[in-house]
Amino acid sequence: MNRHLTRTLAMQIIYEWDFRDRKNLKEIQNRSEEIFKKDLDIEYLRKLVNGTIKELDQVDKKILSVAPEFPIDQIAKIDKAILRIAIFEFENCQEVPPKVIINEAVEIAKMFGGENSYKFVNGALGAIYRSSSRFEQDTKIEPKKTNPKGKPAAKKKISEDRIKIKE
Repeated sequence: MNRHLTRTLAMQIIYEWDFRDRKNLKEIQNRSEEIFKKDLDIEYLRKLVNGTIKELDQVDKKILSVAPEFPIDQIAKIDKAILRIAIFEFENCQEVPPKVIINEAVEIAKMFGGENSYKFVNGALGAIYRSSSRFEQDTKIEPKKTNPKGKPAAKKKISEDRIKIKE
């Protein structure tokens, strides 16, 4: 199944729902699923859409935390929809690497957003990622290898007689 198409359709459903004053979610979702059902991961689409709606207040607070100069109602609806889906996925789909989520959101913003939407989306999601525990886990520095006595392992020196030079 195509996760990129699934994320794109999830964003479009959230966008249309928001555009229609948050009405008719099931109608929008059913219509969209019917059109693309052969190419989608329907279960993942439902998880993204329904989860985003369920956690909308928390998701919007995350957006405001990284873009306080933009009240939520002043952010373009398309950018909000992209961010909402990505933030929900980031927070609730631990099996998906954060960089994949960010890259997908940026690509969707390039396709559907305004001229600078992708920069806004990238910046907001990057800030959320850097302030998360997932970032800390991803950037942990592995301890240096030590020998049994606890001293740093010596680098092996390759003697010249072991290097064969082709002429």
